[in-house]
Amino acid sequence: MEGDRKYITGEELKQHNKEGDLWISIQGKVYNVSDWAYEHPGGDVALLNLAGQDVTDAFIAYHPGTAWQYLDKFFTGYYLKDFKVSETSKDYRRLASEFAKLGLFEKKGHITMYALASIALMFCVVLYGVLCCQSVWAHLGSALVLGFLWIQSAYIGHDSGHYQVMKSRGYNKFAQFVAGNSLTGISIAWWKWTHNAHHLACNSLDYDPDLQHIPVFAVNSTFFNSIKSCFYGRYLDFDPVARFFVSYQHWTFYPVMCVARVNLYLQTFLLLFSKRKFPDRALNILGILIFWTWFPLLVSCLPNWPERVMFVLASFAVTAIQHVQFCLNHFAADVYTGPPKGNDWFEKQTGGTLDISCSSWMDWFYGGLQFQLEHHLFPRMPRCQLRRVSPLVQDLCKKHNLSYRSLSFWEANVWTIRRLRNVALQARDLSNPVPKNLLWEAVNTHG
Repeated sequence: MEGDRKYITGEELKQHNKEGDLWISIQGKVYNVSDWAYEHPGGDVALLNLAGQDVTDAFIAYHPGTAWQYLDKFFTGYYLKDFKVSETSKDYRRLASEFAKLGLFEKKGHITMYALASIALMFCVVLYGVLCCQSVWAHLGSALVLGFLWIQSAYIGHDSGHYQVMKSRGYNKFAQFVAGNSLTGISIAWWKWTHNAHHLACNSLDYDPDLQHIPVFAVNSTFFNSIKSCFYGRYLDFDPVARFFVSYQHWTFYPVMCVARVNLYLQTFLLLFSKRKFPDRALNILGILIFWTWFPLLVSCLPNWPERVMFVLASFAVTAIQHVQFCLNHFAADVYTGPPKGNDWFEKQTGGTLDISCSSWMDWFYGGLQFQLEHHLFPRMPRCQLRRVSPLVQDLCKKHNLSYRSLSFWEANVWTIRRLRNVALQARDLSNPVPKNLLWEAVNTHG
């Protein structure tokens, strides 16, 4: 007790970091969010990953100013005794405040309208090409257009998951339902579950699901130790099969990206029909049912099986552009192990991201995600504002001697393949055998 205030230490706060006992600190005030975790719009994973510590920077990044008024009902009456703010965090919070005053989080432009109009136009082109044309080239062209439609739909789903792209929350949810579940076949519930965890634990090998691709890919040799995924709650076994695939991952990277969409469909089904609690389960399932109604029907309208297979593979292959981009933003960046920490939010985001440099007329192609660091620091900021704030983020990184990496699309690919190759060569090292690795030894005995 000091005066009228009650205090707890950071060590005492750390004790409240378990499911059913979740305490956090925001600007030195301690809150108990144990009973509210599953109602949290960002999911319970976000609170579980950051529980038992100060989360001010993450809270500022993810919540509008109106969210502060709801904190009082969770206040424990305690204040954090040894509460300190780093100079980097002070500058980050100051920058976020300036952006809010300028209205940059509210000025969304007309990106969503243009994107939805282009999606509707592309969908009409696809329908016309499949239903009204007999040429195999028209069918192939329709498949390519459908692939680009899925890419743009994913960007709308991504935007609407981070901030309100429509006039109301109801319309925003409708945009997610249409652009996400119904058009792409990928559940927005699954996306929120994994994507929020990715943002909070950016490039943590054991907490970030976007780096956990065993047995197909490994971005760091730490995966050779069969580490436990704290996101999935299971061990990522680096067995002989994983070692074989990882050893050639720099060759298989692009081919796998061409069919990576299949994994997203699988992950969607695994979540929707699991026992895990998440909001709007029925709505998500309805959206997926709509997708798996119109897409197979569309494919069935093609005249023969070779064209049907061509159509599906071509449309999937186009989306590889987007899957590759997601990997470029993180695979070659810095990694770490352990949970995210609230006191180095800015540092972890700068270390775990790579920007892709491009001309402004190409912003539509990357969906704003070429400004990956800016997006991670200010996830609620509309994509049309990211280029504007980029120079200020660069200045802040330079001031605090933090990395700001912006590569061309080609350079980012080179960095990523180099990282995958380096890990692949380590996986091939027979002096570090995997138990019962008879397959590996048989294949590689003669080099």
